[in-house]
Amino acid sequence: EADIPSEVIAGLAELGVLGMTVGPEHGGRGFSQQNYCRIIEVIGAHCASTAVFVNAHHSIGVRGLELFGTDEQKRRWMKPMTNGDKLAAFALTEPDAGSDAGNVRTQAVPTPDGSGYHLTGEKRYITNGAIADVLTVMARTPDPSEPDGKITAFLVTPDMPGFEIVEARMEKCGIKGTATARLAFHEMFVPKENVLGRVGGGLKVALTVLDFGRTTFGASCTGAAKFCVERAVAHANERKQFGQTLGEFELVKDKIALAAADTYAMESMTYHTAALIDSGAHDYMLETAMLKVFASDNLWRIVNDTLQIHGGAGYFSDEPFERMMRDARINLIGEGANDVLRLFIAMVGLRGLGLQLQGVAKAPWNAASLVRPTPSLPVTNGILQPASARLARNVGKFARACRNTLIRYREAILDAQAVQARLGDAATELFAASCVYSRLSSLMQHPPQDETSFERELQTGLLSMKVAHRRIRGLLAGLRDNDDADLVRTANLWLGGSK
Repeated sequence: EADIPSEVIAGLAELGVLGMTVGPEHGGRGFSQQNYCRIIEVIGAHCASTAVFVNAHHSIGVRGLELFGTDEQKRRWMKPMTNGDKLAAFALTEPDAGSDAGNVRTQAVPTPDGSGYHLTGEKRYITNGAIADVLTVMARTPDPSEPDGKITAFLVTPDMPGFEIVEARMEKCGIKGTATARLAFHEMFVPKENVLGRVGGGLKVALTVLDFGRTTFGASCTGAAKFCVERAVAHANERKQFGQTLGEFELVKDKIALAAADTYAMESMTYHTAALIDSGAHDYMLETAMLKVFASDNLWRIVNDTLQIHGGAGYFSDEPFERMMRDARINLIGEGANDVLRLFIAMVGLRGLGLQLQGVAKAPWNAASLVRPTPSLPVTNGILQPASARLARNVGKFARACRNTLIRYREAILDAQAVQARLGDAATELFAASCVYSRLSSLMQHPPQDETSFERELQTGLLSMKVAHRRIRGLLAGLRDNDDADLVRTANLWLGGSK
């Protein structure tokens, strides 16, 4: 029926799912980000639509009010949003503002008497947009320092004159249970008391809540990936072809092992990042971006391989895999398209190194500071020594590759997107391997009593690190040995260009 039943939403509210991280003073559970992710992981294993609904309401809806709202705004809306009496949505995307969040064109014009703003514009692809009672809307307000103004966040309710639901449920490929809406605002009056955060500070609100959303993306992808691994293993042990079970064929073993290894990595990254948030760290934008890219990319492949292991049966709707494949596709686009995030990851890392190189250019005698020995990692157990050594070497190789790339390209690196993407992917694989290594170190210090479980987890984690090593090696090799120029030349001929 392409809908999340109202009784399911009511049940989630009763369980406290709609306000998990909200403080008890506002009716919430006061959960940590790690515990929140554990709940989202369970939901993601069963229904991606429900996970996206909760994420839109909680991570990028309620969380914005909790972090940036005034006392009066919290008093008015927090408890109703926590107990499910009011649902939340986050309205950023527009026809000309998708991954480019700074290109919002919805205008918020101050009223002559200073009592509020008139909002005019259009939003689309808004999860919960047609069922939400409170929407965080991004609009552009005038600013003397910026000709186009600055983005401000507003708390909007559907009963405001000028609020229009153009399309309540947009037809889409997957996550069909979510109500994805197209909205329009026609000189809609919003009182100044409904500004969330400071005037002109909307981009900070948006980027902050999206970081929380990307963390829960990792959790929901982990849940779905675990489900796939379990089903693939069960089917491979039961299904017989050519006189033997599927699990006896090496190509099937390859798929299951890689799915298990990448699932282990995304789980490790998710809870490392969640712990970073819980620790009170002020900046985790890079980690959430790497988590989101890794988890969504690998879930897409894991679902595909799981369907392949099930053969023709997996293609039909009496099995969950065709739905899971449709649902998984949005993860590569939502809350920051993966290709855009790859470039972001690379440029954040290169920015600091670029400043360092500028300093060397001005004072060449400091060049020796850029040449550092390969770092060493603490080893808690001899079994981890080879993995530790590989990881340490890869960290050193990656640092040298970044330095050499900047020296080679200089300012032209800004347009070398294929190069940036390789560096971004290599950084993401390094992060994944580091999280797995940390988890394995803990495993060796506190091994489970079940020897079989211990051996399986250890081997899965070591495989994950070895896979990351090979991926990093290929990505760094591709910085010099690639077909980038031919790809661009060919594409330009098809696009009608000449560059």
